[in-house]
Amino acid sequence: MSDPKTDHKDASAAPKTDRPWLIRTYAGHSTAAASNALYRANLAKGQTGLSVAFDLPTQTGYDSDHVLSRGEVGKVGVPVSHLGDMRMLFKDIPLEQMNTSMTINATAPWLLALYIAAAEEQGADVSKLQGTVQNDLIKEYLSRGTYICPPAPSLRMIADVAEYCYTNVPKWNPMNVCSYHLQEAGATPEQELAFALATATAVLDALKPRVPAEDFPALAGRISFFVNAGIRFVTEMCKMRAFVDLWDEILETRYGVQDPKYRRFRYGVQVNSLGLTEQQPENNVYRILIEMLAVTLSKKARARAVQLPAWNEALGLPRPWDQQWSMRMQQILAYETDLLEFDDLFDGNPAVDAKVEMLKDGARAELANLDGMGGAISAIDYMKGRLVESNAERLGRIEAGETVVVGVNKWQQGEPSPLMTGDGGIMVVDPAVEAEQIDRLNQWRAERDESAVKAALADLRAASAEGRNVMEPSIAAAKAGVTTGEWAAQMRAVHGEYRGPTGVATGQSNKTEGLDDLRSAVDAVSDRLGRRLKFLVGKPGLDGHSNGAEQIAVRARDCGMDISYEGIRLTPAEIVEAAQKDRAHVVGLSILSGSHIPLVEDLMTQMREAGLGHIPVIVGGIIPDDDAARLSAMGVARVYTPKDFELNVIMGDIVTLADPEAVAAE
Repeated sequence: MSDPKTDHKDASAAPKTDRPWLIRTYAGHSTAAASNALYRANLAKGQTGLSVAFDLPTQTGYDSDHVLSRGEVGKVGVPVSHLGDMRMLFKDIPLEQMNTSMTINATAPWLLALYIAAAEEQGADVSKLQGTVQNDLIKEYLSRGTYICPPAPSLRMIADVAEYCYTNVPKWNPMNVCSYHLQEAGATPEQELAFALATATAVLDALKPRVPAEDFPALAGRISFFVNAGIRFVTEMCKMRAFVDLWDEILETRYGVQDPKYRRFRYGVQVNSLGLTEQQPENNVYRILIEMLAVTLSKKARARAVQLPAWNEALGLPRPWDQQWSMRMQQILAYETDLLEFDDLFDGNPAVDAKVEMLKDGARAELANLDGMGGAISAIDYMKGRLVESNAERLGRIEAGETVVVGVNKWQQGEPSPLMTGDGGIMVVDPAVEAEQIDRLNQWRAERDESAVKAALADLRAASAEGRNVMEPSIAAAKAGVTTGEWAAQMRAVHGEYRGPTGVATGQSNKTEGLDDLRSAVDAVSDRLGRRLKFLVGKPGLDGHSNGAEQIAVRARDCGMDISYEGIRLTPAEIVEAAQKDRAHVVGLSILSGSHIPLVEDLMTQMREAGLGHIPVIVGGIIPDDDAARLSAMGVARVYTPKDFELNVIMGDIVTLADPEAVAAE
């Protein structure tokens, strides 16, 4: 018989629960001081780790006063130009006790150097620092666009960080293979798996010669991943289980790593922002919750850290309250539900097992294809082209109604959102922030020891040119007062700059299905113009989110236009020069960083001064209604936002704007 006392004791014992994942929000804006206040407020609300968003000048290695930084300072993240900014960013936050993720790539060695220098100033034991620096340059060439140098020296810098951290900051993840942006650029689950794993193997191949063979497994165990989870949450959950299996398989069979703990797939996640809609944005709350389930429900493939976008990110910069709402979503799942009390809910499920095997088979085939090309570095052009094609197919399915997006291509009618009242539902960065940041930068330069700066820069440049590890000289440069732009200038001087592939093929297109009427209209207008309708697509500023520009260029090409698209990071002057040289009939600009007002204003002025004021200019981006009205007042012919998902409508507008008969009628 059973013992009632024992039974009672067992029944009342609390079930053993897993430790929750790190709860983060991706945050940073305006200034280091404003971001510091935001971080401390979020930690007080229950956030358990920090995830730092840097502004585009910081990400691409420019100081706040560089010509390319105009309009971009503090917009999509915090500007960090020197040690003083990093010091302020983490004021009153003990770094030895914090787990910090820094989303930084091309300037990753530099930002980590600043972080280490700031931690040492706090008196921290650097060997105890915990966190992650993203440091994935290959995906920058494919999807995000914040690269600086060519692939080979960039890979070497990734290895420099990993080698340094292994010896000096052993709890730090020196590289975060980021498949997040691959999905944002249109990757299928199989492509996301394969392209990310190919990136990881390229890094491991570069690292292997740098350490003794017996140390390599532990170094491999520090590689982490940053993954996306989309709305098809069952497929996404299966994708995560496939990632776990494939990573284990690669480390064991390709690299001979025997200890299972070093083969563990360690990943953080931000769920999909690509699928967030400007229309009925309140629906995004449900999308974010469902996407979070994909990376939390399966214990075998549960994320180690989760950060969620806010419901209004398709509209602009989230406010602190919006970020708090997303944080509460995580806390409710982790602390109110019983999810963490159970073993894996999906083990042995035949539907899940079959889907996982199908994804693994597809990923293995693509990995074999990439290996046949010589690996990820050699296959950058191929991967970029495949992503642009996949994204075009995704958008085509939405336009055709084959993929339903609630509130966008089905059930568009609804009540106005009360969340959008008052301040418009977003936070707006004060335009004065940029001038104030430049003033602080100039003051920093005036007060530092110039001889120490010159000596530090000379040593940094020599280390880079000689192939020495750049981390030690970068930390010394940080302490000497070197700025972000000065650090990156040394890398540019030694290794040169790089122009990544666009993935947009020019010339005649064979993808004409459903475009007959538009192609006929393009032909007719071209006849009236006396030559093929020339459409110039440009991306001014530092914004590297090129999906929109690529898809507009691809569709314009498929409609029979003569397109010109040279990729990202152009100055307004370069775009005006191209418009003059190419004799463009219409100019299209894509800007998603919130810097549309100063950049477009500059471009429109230069167009008029060059005698090109008659050429219609259209602009696409995340643009609030008030800003759209300002752009129209500047002379912009059309403004498009994420709600304008029907590309054929935009193509029809371009044809009309270029048509000399329509212009004459006006």
